[in-house]
Amino acid sequence: MNPKLSVLVPVYNVEKYLAQCLQSLVDQTLPEIEIICVNDGSTDGSLKIIKDFMANDARITCISKKNSGYGDSMNRALAEARGEYVAILESDDWIDKDAYLEMYRVAEEVHADVVKSNFYRMRTLKNGASENTKITEISAQKVINPREDREIFKFAPAIWSAIYRRDFLNKNKIDFLPTPGASYQDLSFNFKVWTLAKKVVLLPKAYVHYRIDNENSSINDPGKVNCVVNEYAEIETFLSERGIFTDFGETMNEAKFRNYHWNFQRLNKSLAKDFYQTWRKELLSADEEKLFNREHFSKKDWLALRTIIKHPKIAYLILRTRIALKRLRSA
Repeated sequence: MNPKLSVLVPVYNVEKYLAQCLQSLVDQTLPEIEIICVNDGSTDGSLKIIKDFMANDARITCISKKNSGYGDSMNRALAEARGEYVAILESDDWIDKDAYLEMYRVAEEVHADVVKSNFYRMRTLKNGASENTKITEISAQKVINPREDREIFKFAPAIWSAIYRRDFLNKNKIDFLPTPGASYQDLSFNFKVWTLAKKVVLLPKAYVHYRIDNENSSINDPGKVNCVVNEYAEIETFLSERGIFTDFGETMNEAKFRNYHWNFQRLNKSLAKDFYQTWRKELLSADEEKLFNREHFSKKDWLALRTIIKHPKIAYLILRTRIALKRLRSA
């Protein structure tokens, strides 16, 4: 008999956090789960930790391979999954014990494509204690169709704070961009899901403790400058191949503006200058194709967008000055 849920755990050099992650899965009050770890060529003690857990719990399996990146790891795990639903848990995070039971029950009640919850941002204090800050993107439980309620496209692409009906993913061939060494591959997966899901349950409760102080996280790697560009190229290809670009082109470009802006802010001056040219070039192209809807932007973002298009040098100086001031305040 197939499990009710398959939990996919990408693993790469996370020996510091992995045991806590796996223990939180072993302790789940939904017992009918399988835990698929994908060891992506770890060079630390991560594989041993997985094997130790496997020796004590038959629900845990491991795919071990040469390092090929997050997207390939997730696609390999999706191909192996047998559960009615699929979840993803990053190996440096952990999840409350009742999470999957509660999410599964909600999903079954309405036969949802996706159940999406809030989550916590977590960091470790100097005294060793954990500080959790709840994200409150979801204010009340409700069932939505993302095609009709586009607000969900503005949520953080926290693909690990959800469960997905596996036959929905398989039927629609939703997977990850398997670019070796890339990052932010949650962006395209997340966007693909929202464009095709017809019944999504939003839960205001938070379950996942998302670690923001892992110094090895790809979010802290400025060298992966154009990964976000590749993700949006993948999204555009996906929408075009499915014949739904007309329906979601404006939504994609709104999301792209926000994520390019975020990416620009994290880069140092030398990297930011080249990325800014790419960003503006794509803004100009979208603007010529009339793919920006003023009503979908805040006043601040719309002003920034128009200034980048019309007065690129001034916009660049303003954006970099704001970043410098922000970094000074946080120093």
